[in-house]
Amino acid sequence: MARTTGSDGEKTEAAVREAAVNLIARLGYEAMSMRQLAAEVGVQAAALYRYFPTKEDLLFTLMREHMEGLQQAWSTARPAAADPMSRLAAYVENHIAFHIERRHSTHVSNMELRSLSHERLTQILKMRTAYEKELRAILRDGAEAGVFEIDDTGLTAMALIQMMTGVIVWFRPGERLSVTEVTASYLSMTMRLVGATISHGTARPSGRARDAVAL
Repeated sequence: MARTTGSDGEKTEAAVREAAVNLIARLGYEAMSMRQLAAEVGVQAAALYRYFPTKEDLLFTLMREHMEGLQQAWSTARPAAADPMSRLAAYVENHIAFHIERRHSTHVSNMELRSLSHERLTQILKMRTAYEKELRAILRDGAEAGVFEIDDTGLTAMALIQMMTGVIVWFRPGERLSVTEVTASYLSMTMRLVGATISHGTARPSGRARDAVAL
């Protein structure tokens, strides 16, 4: 990435976060040094501590911002319609689009939880639980309405989250499937997993997933 002189504090801090995500995703948190990060951004190592007093402060900030972004994206994408089928489709579309757009950030957020202190780990897990609770509520509402057939709401929610997030492991821009096609396939799999009857068009993406292109 282009080197940043550090004359603009906000731009430098943003460059530090971006470079840190990429380096941690590639090298791992423990292997990445603050000196490496400073060299990537183009500042003196001591300058990094103006923004992040410790290396863990940096990691925690990256993880918190990832979850805040995900929660905000879902708040924006959540449909006004109350029917569980529409809400589930929107949740799947938003989750996949968000994580494909933030492949490295997702990798860091999933793989480096072990590197957080207990207190900070607890904060991130609370944020994750709050987000996943939205999915459990959708599944529970669908089961109660008779449109979903689910034996264990919590287990089904975990399975769906793992399946959807896992798209970043194999998806590559410009290969056989576009984001739109991947989303449509995952919607079909999701509806089958929850025992929904898929009517014509149910599994086709809508909203921003329909308009997305391969990254």
